[in-house]
Amino acid sequence: MPSFVRVAIDLPAAVAASLGVGDGLYDYRWQGGPIEIGRFVLVPFGARIVVGLVVDRVDETTVDEPRVRDVVASIDALAPVSPDWLWLMRFAADYYHRPIGEVIVPALPAPMRDAARYVVDREAVAEGTTPHAVLPAIGRAVKRAAKVSPAASSGAGPVAPRRLNAMQSAALAAIEAARTGAAAPKPMLLYGITGSGKTEVYLRAIAAVVEAGLQALVLVPEINLTPQLAETFRLGLPGVRIGSLHSGHAAGERLRQWLLAHEGEVDVLLGTRLAVLASLPRLGLVVVDEEHDASYKQHEGLRYSARDLAIVRARRGRDGRPVPVVLASATPSMETWARARNGRYDKLVLGERAVADAVLPTIRLVPTLGAATQHGLTEAVRAAIADRIARREPVLVFHNRRGYAPVLACGACGWVSACPRCSVNAVFHKADRHLHCHHCGWRSRVPRACPACGNADLAAVGRGTQRVEEGLAALFPDARIARIDRDSTRRKGSAAGLLEAVHVGDLDILVGTQMLAKGHDFRNVTLVCVLDADSALYSHDFRAGERLFSNLMQVAGRAGRGGPRSVAAEVLIQTRAPEHPLFEALVAHDFERFAENQLAERKAAGLPPYSFQAVMRAEASEAADAIAFLAEARVVGTTLLDEAMADAAIELYDPVPMAVARVANVERAQLLVESGGRPALHAFLDRWLAALRARRSRIRWHIEIDPLDI
Repeated sequence: MPSFVRVAIDLPAAVAASLGVGDGLYDYRWQGGPIEIGRFVLVPFGARIVVGLVVDRVDETTVDEPRVRDVVASIDALAPVSPDWLWLMRFAADYYHRPIGEVIVPALPAPMRDAARYVVDREAVAEGTTPHAVLPAIGRAVKRAAKVSPAASSGAGPVAPRRLNAMQSAALAAIEAARTGAAAPKPMLLYGITGSGKTEVYLRAIAAVVEAGLQALVLVPEINLTPQLAETFRLGLPGVRIGSLHSGHAAGERLRQWLLAHEGEVDVLLGTRLAVLASLPRLGLVVVDEEHDASYKQHEGLRYSARDLAIVRARRGRDGRPVPVVLASATPSMETWARARNGRYDKLVLGERAVADAVLPTIRLVPTLGAATQHGLTEAVRAAIADRIARREPVLVFHNRRGYAPVLACGACGWVSACPRCSVNAVFHKADRHLHCHHCGWRSRVPRACPACGNADLAAVGRGTQRVEEGLAALFPDARIARIDRDSTRRKGSAAGLLEAVHVGDLDILVGTQMLAKGHDFRNVTLVCVLDADSALYSHDFRAGERLFSNLMQVAGRAGRGGPRSVAAEVLIQTRAPEHPLFEALVAHDFERFAENQLAERKAAGLPPYSFQAVMRAEASEAADAIAFLAEARVVGTTLLDEAMADAAIELYDPVPMAVARVANVERAQLLVESGGRPALHAFLDRWLAALRARRSRIRWHIEIDPLDI
């Protein structure tokens, strides 16, 4: 007798709701023998054949049987996913309020999602007795991938492990005790000052996990960090099979790396946020490096936090048994810090630099209000740079704005360069004489004269990294200067080459954005200069101060990591507000003081982590339509609260335009939902979203849980 399988396929929530399938699972007839839950299949949907995943088997279907279609084929070339991975997908679907197919299928490499890549076994079709085993067009590549060593190599040999200091040894012992103990481990915050040797601690922890025959997942915030860290792992873990997974891979390489992890052919998977969704059948340890970084938040499709899913994944662990998760940072997020403070997380402290005699740099504030500058640099900063160049010691100059100038302006009539498709200014890029929009990608040649009044004297206003680089070249004509930002590192390997030039002493000055701040281990830098650090102090975003402090503390930590040099390491920060409490804590290297002040402010205001938020965003060609949709959605939500959830502590705010209201000619608005309790928020969202999806609308909208940008 035929049985039925429930298959997750990738369809938008609105489509699923219109078909009466809110959970995104579709029933198909299975005519063969037993089929594993977690098996990939090809199934018909409408006129198409699509890839799906079997998530359940049932003897009866709630669908009218004549309407139930047959599974086209089982994809036998791929091993089924584990129950632990499927559990994670279910959790993500529930928590982020998406059909499970919208979670599972986009988590796969593109070739695996493409039904056209698979070939049906025609002999099995002719037999007509079983759903027909398929050999994907990539089948042979799959088998080859399992025999290829994934470890990258520079040709350098393994390095002897560094001797751990007492704090590092204690942290390592705590991680190992959590892994081998009988009790379920708590998440662990590895809180260490910059240069304290956090990487060495979790390298040792990973070595123990691999020796036990298990796999480790290591997340990093940026693609540019992956090759450097992969090499560190290769040298520190000789013989360990190291894979990598990030969006910078071509489709074929991403497929290969995913399959190596899925088949258990890598011991360590190193990657950016998407790696948290990889299939790892022998998971034994999860590490989230720089856990505070906003790059762990996905802003399209499934809007998930890789850090939060890493914690959840470790809680489920392997075969349902929890595994340790280590959250490493010198500047933890306020959410993580609060949980470590109240005992929900264990806190492991590294309070001294790992290299003998290496000390934290001195941080000095350089007031700019009323000060004379040349090319945006004060006399104190210029003198310090000149001194380091004379001593052949590289200098890092941090300026978190790319391009040449934020805007081009006409002094005669007030015209400014604006993107015609977005509600933002277009940035002037001098190298190609173009105006660029950093939101939608629009580009246009710089006009010969003001489009409004014809004035030929257009001026670049403000500074970006390109202009800072040009100014430094004018001030220090003999210096070797390079720039590292998103514009200068588009070519594969370009960022790694620039960083290596600093390491070996081939550069005098490296100018860059926050890419400089993230985890790079510069051994010979004794001066970091920070320009234009003040803009975030006046942001409407309550997290702006947290991000600024983190960026500045992290970039400051690039100095003084290599032990004693000819002069003490310094960080010079140009600011118009040297008296600001944020800078006072920064000068003292006192993250704890800053964090306690932040948490006190947020508690008083009822902001996260003392409340829980979701934001609904709507997009339309006209701003009024987006606002009107959200206003109607608010009425629906308010009615639900009045009728059935009167006791729920839910606040629905009025809809407002987003900070950047128009992007690529699409008007955007948002509505904030807030609650003092996470369960109450999600219970409300379940009912509210179901009601909204049942109402057809031409407006595009989505819900984001735990938003970082409001």
